[in-house]
This record gives sequence, C-alpha cells and structure tokens, in this order.
Amino acid sequence: MVTRRVIRKLKKMIDIFSISTNELVAKMRSGDISSVEVCKAYLDRIKKYEKDVKAWSFLDKKNLLEKAEEADEYRKSGKPLGPLHGLPIGVKDIIATYDMPTECGSVLRKGISGAADAEVVNLIKGAGAIVMGKTVTTEFAYFDPGKTTNPHDYTRTPGGSSSGSAAVVAAHMAPLAIGTQTNGSVTRPASYCGIVGYKPSFGLISRTGILKQSLKLDQVGVFGKTVEDVALLAKILIKKDILDDDTIHYAADEMLEVCKKGLIFEPKFIFYKTSSWKKISKESQKAFEFLLKEFKNNIEVFDEPSYFKDIPKYHQIIHETDMANSFQDFYKKSKKKMGKKLVEAIERGLKYSAKEYVDAVDFMKQSYKSYSEVFEDYYGVITPASTGVADKGLGSTGSPELSTIWTYMGLPTISLPLLSGENNLPLGVQLIGDKLDDLRFLASANWLEKNCKKKND
Repeated sequence: MVTRRVIRKLKKMIDIFSISTNELVAKMRSGDISSVEVCKAYLDRIKKYEKDVKAWSFLDKKNLLEKAEEADEYRKSGKPLGPLHGLPIGVKDIIATYDMPTECGSVLRKGISGAADAEVVNLIKGAGAIVMGKTVTTEFAYFDPGKTTNPHDYTRTPGGSSSGSAAVVAAHMAPLAIGTQTNGSVTRPASYCGIVGYKPSFGLISRTGILKQSLKLDQVGVFGKTVEDVALLAKILIKKDILDDDTIHYAADEMLEVCKKGLIFEPKFIFYKTSSWKKISKESQKAFEFLLKEFKNNIEVFDEPSYFKDIPKYHQIIHETDMANSFQDFYKKSKKKMGKKLVEAIERGLKYSAKEYVDAVDFMKQSYKSYSEVFEDYYGVITPASTGVADKGLGSTGSPELSTIWTYMGLPTISLPLLSGENNLPLGVQLIGDKLDDLRFLASANWLEKNCKKKND
C-alpha cells in the first residue's frame, strides 16, 4: 500500500525534474524542497543511468550529501543565502578543484587534483552551490573522445569536449553544468544532447585554474534546460578576474531579470545556411526550412560573407600553435601515451611560422569589425548548431565547423533545443549575438525559445 508520505515524496521528486532550475532554486530557498532531497533525487538518477551514459569522471556521493546537509542547516539559521544556495552543479574535468581530481581526460593526470579551486568554482561556491563532481571531457579537451555516450541514444556521440557536462544535464543527473569551448565544445554537445548551451562573449568569464589550450580562444560556457536557467548560472560566473588579463568589468547582475523581461521590440534575425549546409541531412534541412517558414516575419536569409571561408584556417593556426606551446612538456615526456589526434595537432602547431600566427590573430579584429555592422539592424544570427543530429558511433565527437567562426570572433552563442532531425533526435538551433551585448542576446534567445514553444503547443 502506498502511503501519503510516499506520494508526497514522489511528487517532490517528479517536480525536481519537471520544473526549471530557476523554479527549483526558489523552492529550495522557501524550504519547500531541501538540498538533501534534491541531491538524493539526482543521485537516484545517476544510479539508474550513469552505467550507460558514463558522464562522470569523479563523484563523491557521501561528500555531496554532507554538503547538502550543511546547506540545509545554514538555510534554517535565517542568515542571508546565495542565489544558488544548496544547488548541485556538475563541473567539467579540466576545471581545477582542490578536493577532487582534475584529470583532464588524460592518463597523464590520473588522480591529480588542483592546488586550488578555479575561479569559476570559487564563484559558484560563493553563491551557495555544491560541486557534485567532475564531468568527463575528451583528452586535454581536444578531439580524442572520453567514455561518455549520448543520453538519447547510447550508440551515438554526445559531442565534445564538454561531453560529460552536456550529458549530465540531458540525462537529469545534474540541473546545471559548466563546460568550456575553444572551437565548438559547448554548442555542439548541447545540440546533440538536446539542451541549452550558452557561451558568453569572450572576456566575460575567467579561465583562471582551467586547463589552457589557447588564451586567444578558450572560453567558459554553461549548460541548462532553459535560457533562463543558463542566465541564472552565467550571471554568477561573469566577473572581472585580475589573474585573467582578458576578462573585463561587465554589469551582469540584472542578466536574469533582463532575460525574463524580454524584448521591447519584435526581433529581426539573419539566417545563414553557411557552406556546411550541404553536409546536413535532408531531414535536418527540412526541420530548419520549417523554422524559417514559421518565423518568416522575423528571419531573413542571407548569403554567408565571403571572408568567412578564411576563418577556419586562421582559427586552426592559433589553436594548434597555442596547444603546441601549452602541452609541450606532456608531448616531450609522454608523447606515446597521448591520443593520436592530439599529437597530430601539436605537431602541426610546431610547424606554423610566427608570421602565420600574427596574421591569424590580426584577422580576428578585422573580421569582427567587418561583421559587427550586421548587428546595427538585426538582433542576432541563426544557423544550425551542428552539421546534423549526433553522429553514430563513439570514435568521434562530431564536427565543430558550425561554431568555429563565432568562437574565433569571440561572439556570444547559444544552442537551443528547438528542432528534431532523423530518428527524432535533438537538433540544436544556434543563435549568435554581438560581442558584449549578452544581456539583450539572452533576452532574444528567450524570445525565440518561448515563441517556438507557443507554436508547438
């Protein structure tokens, strides 16, 4: 016989996974749901699905529940609470934690922890959040895959390099997660896994304490179920860091409020099919054609600017040259223990000339200057977030080519789970905004998300 107590408990557990993270945080602050109850619910999900999804590289269940108990006791004290108080969050395993291993997906760092927490970890802890554990990444956040599978189809890739962070949110094994992007490592996993993945403008979030691939390209991103959920986490992480020279002062305190408030005017977007359009399956193309038809009053189709074709080459030069520098010690001492794709990239990076590198960096400013005029008349650019649904097999993380241009220019990007492709698998819609216009950008993304939902209802 099912008692009323069990029914109430089940109701709470169901609510945890059916409501947004913003709503969950509100319920925790009010005491309707405790941090212990929330963490136990996610641990139950992990117990059920982790054996197939394989998204965690480190998880200390005992420590998680102890931290949750501490959070609940603190809340009962009546003292001021942080905006993420008692909320469990997954952290990509290239982000340093002093009390958990930071192995970077490599046997060369087996069991090694950071000397101190990364700045982003300090910020979420300061907001009251609990680090659940470390999520799987590809080897040194490059292309050699980790063990994680796609929650929608275990035979398919979840994308990379933030594979575990995307998968834990998609499988409801964490409400939010932090990842990174140097090419397409937030937008592509979000697209494949059917969740929201947001990478803010370059310079908004600190990289201190995070594995360095390329200081010119490395950026931090966040995963959640909705646009408002990623705004909740992003506003905590956006802060000037004196140890990261590329970070700037940016007023993000009202990011969530602006996102919720919405736009004053009806937005206009540009749609680029890009040169990768022909690589997308017919079924996925049809999904985007449907989107264009549904939003014909808001979206104009443009040809891709001619200079875009040069950007992947320049991005590669910077990326691989910087990796050759960042990973040179590992390469010299342990080349044979490193993945084939990573070794090949490092060896290409060693061959580029100083002039090639300088030209690639200079083109960053030139390309953005030319491109920024787009945003005088439009709220953003829409493209596919990936070349289709998640690739079959686990030997590759898929192509990042639909993210390369925007990462290179440091523009804010977000992948929205608005479409489905073949086999009813998720197909992300990528929205790109103007540099440092992140507040309006997220409001635009929220508008697109909500209006797509209205049309589907």
